[in-house]
Amino acid sequence: MNEKFFGRGVAMLLGVLLLTSTASAQVARHGWRGPERTGIYPETGLLKQWPASGPEQLWEVLDAGKGYSSPVVVGDRVYLTGMSEDQSKETFAAYSLDGKRLYRVEYGTPWEGQYPEVRTTPTIDNGRAYLISGSGEVVCLDVKDGKTIWKVDGAKVYSRKTGNWGTSECALVFDNKVIYTPAGDVTTMVALDKMTGKEIWRSKPLGDPSTYLSPLLIEYKGRRQIVGATANNMIGVNPDSGEIEWTFKIEPKTKASWANIAPNTPLFKDGKLFYSHGYDIFSFMLQLSDDLKSVKQLWYNGDMDTQHGGYVEIGGVIYGTSHDRVASSWCALDWNTGKTLFADDWANKSAGVIISADGMLYCYSERTGGVALVKPTKERFEVVSQFRVTKGDGPHWAHPTISNGVMYLRHGNALLAYKIK
Repeated sequence: MNEKFFGRGVAMLLGVLLLTSTASAQVARHGWRGPERTGIYPETGLLKQWPASGPEQLWEVLDAGKGYSSPVVVGDRVYLTGMSEDQSKETFAAYSLDGKRLYRVEYGTPWEGQYPEVRTTPTIDNGRAYLISGSGEVVCLDVKDGKTIWKVDGAKVYSRKTGNWGTSECALVFDNKVIYTPAGDVTTMVALDKMTGKEIWRSKPLGDPSTYLSPLLIEYKGRRQIVGATANNMIGVNPDSGEIEWTFKIEPKTKASWANIAPNTPLFKDGKLFYSHGYDIFSFMLQLSDDLKSVKQLWYNGDMDTQHGGYVEIGGVIYGTSHDRVASSWCALDWNTGKTLFADDWANKSAGVIISADGMLYCYSERTGGVALVKPTKERFEVVSQFRVTKGDGPHWAHPTISNGVMYLRHGNALLAYKIK
């Protein structure tokens, strides 16, 4: 074989392997609502029915610190944010897989207004934890011992403008970047170097307050884009330059609406983006243009009005909740048409959180603490098994996490682990 040709062939093969490796590692896969931010966890072999009293509880921690954030499992550790005992600081803790605390450190200052409890779910990337405090600090910690590597006071540096409940963003980490959305009159979104915290780019300001959404990195037609939001606009941002490539106005559909909260990370599939925002914004589907420079609305649905419990898509069906401040329902919509397939009540008309794993839905009532294993159908909300979380206090707003056959539930100070495999 020609040596020159052989050398070129090896170089090409190595290049392909390197590109493949880089592509698979571009986004931090441990964080908010699972590896893809879709609420779907890649578990198999899970129970399809629980005992009457619920799945076996493995352990509990009752002093985790108040919060609405989710636990994140990486290797042999569980990471969780919370509040210090005097409620003056946000904390980051590591636990063993049997619930023993390894350390807890303070890293930031909480929101000082209504609902100050910690919200940011950690993003874990190559031995580092990335967090955004309720007061807008972007922080990087070493997961070995919780020591701070760098911190940027994003609220101060970028003159953050918030709504009624401060900052509730979970850091998006990809390539060499950490994304933060301060909004306001200085910038809308910024990218910081994940190793140093130094600014890489900032987008233009839209003048809007921030919202509570954790952004999503998508890829379509060979191009990538960050999809995020302000209180008044959905936005598509170039991940390399920070240019805002499109905006879509968020408008309430009734006069009863008083807050554009936009807390839910959108769903993305085949060039389409689904949102449901609560407070009479309701649900809509957008179609991206091939060059990612514009969007158009494909459909609107006035039944699903998800406040902050998220939603999942399985087999062309979107499952979520409606929260209209009078009666709440667990809903299913057709992905392609937006048609309401069903809207059923469960847990005394309480809205809540929804995730999925191994072809089943896991639903958590925000008011009653009910936890249901639900078979996804197009006809009705089919509860297979259910039990109730009684430990902890406050609203049941934390999104569950599933890892290695264990379901982790957080309720205020309480962190609970259940065997579901």
